Parts: sequence; structure tokens; C-alpha cells
Amino acid sequence: MSDAMHRPNATSGIRQAIFDYASTRLDYDPTPLDGPRTNAELLALAGQTITEEGLGGEKALGVFAEVLAPATISTDHPNYLSFIPAAPTKAATLFDLVVSASSIYGGSWKEGAGAVYAENQVLAFLAKECGLPATAGGVFVQGGTLGNLSALVVARDQAIEKHGRKNWAIICSSEAHSSVKAVAKVMDVAVVQGDASATGSMGKAAALAALASAEAQGLTPFAIIGTAGTTNFGILDDLAGIAQVAQEHELWYHVDGAYGLAGILAPELKDLYAGIEKADSFIVDPHKWLYAPFDACALVYAKPELARATHTQHGEYLETLNHSGDFNPSDHAFNLTRRVRGLPLWFSLATHGIAAYREAISENVLLTRKIADEIKSRDYLKLVREPQLSVVVFERLGWVQKDYDHWSQELLESQFAFVVPSSHQGKVNTRFAIVNPSTKHEDLVQILETMRYR
Repeated sequence: MSDAMHRPNATSGIRQAIFDYASTRLDYDPTPLDGPRTNAELLALAGQTITEEGLGGEKALGVFAEVLAPATISTDHPNYLSFIPAAPTKAATLFDLVVSASSIYGGSWKEGAGAVYAENQVLAFLAKECGLPATAGGVFVQGGTLGNLSALVVARDQAIEKHGRKNWAIICSSEAHSSVKAVAKVMDVAVVQGDASATGSMGKAAALAALASAEAQGLTPFAIIGTAGTTNFGILDDLAGIAQVAQEHELWYHVDGAYGLAGILAPELKDLYAGIEKADSFIVDPHKWLYAPFDACALVYAKPELARATHTQHGEYLETLNHSGDFNPSDHAFNLTRRVRGLPLWFSLATHGIAAYREAISENVLLTRKIADEIKSRDYLKLVREPQLSVVVFERLGWVQKDYDHWSQELLESQFAFVVPSSHQGKVNTRFAIVNPSTKHEDLVQILETMRYR
């Protein structure tokens, strides 16, 4: 029976049905927004799906298509405006099917040379765009948290090599992503934050103050993080000023650009990223603003050989790879087995060209600024901060948390939009995170109108 499961005819009855379902999903314009159900509701509708006998492919697909899929929110819906959405191109989504069907091991050059070559071209393009040397390189990992962890472990190793073991600390903005604290907990190091409360951006003075605070606490900073686009506001730190601090104090300079680094492709935003060329490492998540499917984070090092010294794993069965002299992706992050998650982005870039990406990002930025002006023109709304990239944060005057909650739920139940409350410095607000080229100005205006009379 186990052998039969892997024979081509084992899936012949369901293969076309799955292709048809995927094709139908890709043809939606727009995709259905859908929404969550309770566990009890799903149990009543789907029942027990894992059984000794099996449901059969057609019935299992039916359960997914009719019950499970509608109980998930489509992040690629044009009016999914919460958190940081995903809006993969059709080319990237289609090629993700190819990646899954191809069963490529992406950890070593020996086993996945062609796929790794393609991924490396994308990494080289990103490194060049940021001004890193041609010798820069890295790997696609699962997400920004793993990317940050992998880079900062390399940074600590370099510090230990120079100074021995210390009470280490990471310097970052008070607006840095939550993953920095999570990474520090895993690494058992401290986090000292530079105050960014006034503007949302950590500048050189705040970074120096954080450095002095760390040293006063008996901590030794080994890395400093510049944020290229905060998740909540889409604001960039002073990357050039932080680069100077890193250089003057011999700190590893890591740039967390999980969401916002993609903005460097827009010519009108390029100057905001001055200083990133000095980074020792950076990350950017293509599943956020580079129109790729989940899960993909590009992790790039200026000197990838330092990452190899930290991350290469050793074992009797691995030494044939370690001694080959090949570029093995798994040597550059906290991973070993990996899928070639960079290939959908490669295929989309190869299909559409970089210029199409620049245009799409620029259009997102233009739409953000246009809706910010619309917000400022309405007396019942307040723009919290001028947008820098493609996130706009605003308040409905007079509302408290329960008002935002009810409004958000009504929007989702109407199947028009998914916009959740957020907050800043303890004050509730909401936000549009615009990364989908299909998002329309008139829809955003209509959402604002729903806030007028409630």
C-alpha cells in the first residue's frame, strides 16, 4: 500500500481536480476575502478528516475547498490592508506549484545546483541594489525572524573571536520589530533600544545614547540594527547615521528590511536608504513587498564567508559537501534542510523584469500618499504620521477600542475589507498597509466613509 501511494496512477483521479481548483483560485478577480470560523463550527462542518481508511482525494479536496479554505482570510485580496499583506504575482504563485512538484533539496549545490544558481542571481540583484560588493551572498530562509537570528549569531561569533565572551547586547530602535527581542531571548543577550518615539526613526544621537546606556549597564554591544521600514508605520531609521556609529564602535551593522527594504527599488525613495551599502548583513521578505508567496526571506551578507564559518554543520554524512568548495545555501543560516523558496521570486523577476517591480512599488507609494491626503481632508479623521513608504496610520476621532473592533468586524463580515485596529504609545488607531497593486483608491475612500457616521 505504501508503494502504491507513490505510483503515478495513485493520484490520477484527483490530479486534474487539484489543477482545476488551483486554476480557479488563480482566476479569481478579486479573490474572496472569506474569514475565520470557530473550532466548533469547523468540527461540525469538516468532521474528523484524518482516519485509518482515508477520505479519498476528491472528498478531501472537497472538504478543503468548501469548508477549510473559506475559513481563512485571503491575504492577496486587494482590500486586505492589515498587518503586512502578501500579493504574489500570478507567475510567482504558479511557479510555487512547480517548486513543490519538483522535490528539490536546496541545501547544497551538489543536489540543487540549477535552483541554487537561480536563487543566487536574485540575491546578487538585491545586494547590488543595496550597494554591497559583488562578492556578497546569502540564502533564502523561512522568514525575517530566522533571517535576523542567523545574521546576529554570525555577528556575535565575530565579536567573541575579537573580544572573548562578554555580557552581550544588541542596539536597536524602540520601533524595531518584535523579532529582535525574540532573537535576543534565544541568544541569551540583552537588547538596548534607542529612542525613536518622536519621529519613529532612530537617528545617530539616539543610537549613541543607547550605546552609552548599554555600557553603563555593564553590557558590551556587538551589533546594531537599522530598521528599513518599521512594520507599524513604515518608517526608516537613519541608516547612514547608524552606519557611522557601527563603524566608529566596531559593531556589526545589520539592517532589518523585512517589509520596507523593497522600497529601495522605487527611484523616488532611493535616497532614504543611504547607508545601507555599509551593512554587514540585511534581510528583506519577498513575501511582503516583492510580490512573492509565503515563506521567503532573503538574507544577504557583505562577507558570506563569515556566515559559513558560523553556520556550516559538520557530520560524517555532510563532509562530502563541506569539502566540495561549492556554494551551499545551508551554510549561511540556521538551517540545513531547505526548500528552494527563492525560486518563485526568481521566476517572477525573470518573467516580468525589474522595471515592472519598480513601477508596482512606486504605484503603491503614490496610492499611500494620495489616501493620506484624503484622510487629512476629513474632519472626523486624524493622520497620525506622514507616511514614508506604503503604510498610513490614522485615527477616527472620538472612537475607543470597542468602536474600532465593531467597525473592523463589520467590514470583514461585509466581505469588503480586512482592516484591524492597531495602536501607538498606548493610543488606539488603525492603518492601511498597501502592498497590493490591485488595491484601488476608490475602495480606500469607501472604507473611510464607513467610519463617518458609525
